[in-house]
Amino acid sequence: MKKLWGGRFQKTPEKWVDEFGASIHFDKTLVKEDIAGSLAHASMLEKCGILTEAEAVKIKEGLTSLLHKAEKNELDFSVDYEDIHLNLEKMLIDEIGPLGGKLHTARSRNDQVATDMHLYLKGHTEHIIELITAFQHVLIEKAEEHVETILPGYTHLQRAQPISFAHHLLAYFWMLERDKERYHDSFKRINKSPLGCGALAGTTFPIDREYSAGLLGFDSIYENSLDGVSDRDFILEFLSASSILMMHLSRFSEEIILWCSQEFKFIELDDTYATGSSMMPQKKNPDMAELIRGKTGRVYGDLIGLLTIMKGLPLAYNKDLQEDKEGMFDTVKTVEGSLEIFAGMTKTMTVNKNMMKKATEQDFSNATELADYLAKKGMPFREAHEVVGKLVYTCIEKGIYLSGLPFEEFEKASELFEEDVYIVLDPHHAVEKRMSEGGTGFKKVEEAIQKAKHCLNNF
Repeated sequence: MKKLWGGRFQKTPEKWVDEFGASIHFDKTLVKEDIAGSLAHASMLEKCGILTEAEAVKIKEGLTSLLHKAEKNELDFSVDYEDIHLNLEKMLIDEIGPLGGKLHTARSRNDQVATDMHLYLKGHTEHIIELITAFQHVLIEKAEEHVETILPGYTHLQRAQPISFAHHLLAYFWMLERDKERYHDSFKRINKSPLGCGALAGTTFPIDREYSAGLLGFDSIYENSLDGVSDRDFILEFLSASSILMMHLSRFSEEIILWCSQEFKFIELDDTYATGSSMMPQKKNPDMAELIRGKTGRVYGDLIGLLTIMKGLPLAYNKDLQEDKEGMFDTVKTVEGSLEIFAGMTKTMTVNKNMMKKATEQDFSNATELADYLAKKGMPFREAHEVVGKLVYTCIEKGIYLSGLPFEEFEKASELFEEDVYIVLDPHHAVEKRMSEGGTGFKKVEEAIQKAKHCLNNF
């Protein structure tokens, strides 16, 4: 089949070569963005007198017709025309005749594809920010229910100190807030127009790049044509922000997987977000959390893949850049799906308050409270740390916990101990008293929830 570039070539490639070099099987995802860019380009060509009004009207009618067909999935794409741009150009020529070929005046596929990807990420970055916000609302709602629900806080996956469950959930709220800020900041780089940069050097036609950029909702244009067609920083930045977001979701997934195990029994997932075993009838597997944990690796791979592609490319466009899209599409799909699932999974999970509380009463996570108790009475903290450590060892030998230790043992350890030591050892009391800024004290957690709400309302 005759190629649209014609002229220079006397031979046509074999079909397998066409298939190997074609990107239409994945870049057809950009069909709406490509048509949007073409509509803006046509309007700009008309404004600048490069197209007549009648020509522009006919071209835009043809493009609008193709857009309607695209929305109905009625377009048939072919590897014979390699990519989304040539496929649509061929369709436009079929739709309105040879006039369709004028649309490519003052434009290259190089600036065309870059424009498409900027438009694609514009829309999806905004959507991801919305999904993050929706998940944050779920976390706040859950936190409000569990301000005074206490569970062990862990370091090294060892019980460390009791904390409010709401406090734990809000840690993820603030992680997501930073993620959202990264996406919001990257949007400034995404929202630039490369349209009009041409193949690499601009064009001799008297075009108005600012006009077409405005029509497409871009804030500004690339100032250098070489940079405009060769830049993929905006995708790398998106993939980087997405990798950090997925890392946060993966950490939360890991905790959910642990919490719903028989060893913890802190939560139970709704049936929607779990599966059973084909062999073991009793099983309820946290599959969605595991999948998100696993898919994090996909997103990391997408980032590393594009970084590797870019590292050795000279200016300007190179065919290697055909490989910039699949990873971007994959990451968008993965991130959007993961956020939607996580919001639903968190909203519907059952929190086993009693199991959480019981866990704080059957460990030594209140040992720090005891050391602080002695320090407040004047004992150097290092000495207090040693005193309490010996008491813990005594408890281990006796098979009891600190709250079960007879008062005589406390008296032998230090004369500073008084009967109120048992109040200090109560996990609820221990959490309640941690009133430093950003701490897990119940009043501070309630304040943190209000700050989180304010943050969402003012983003």
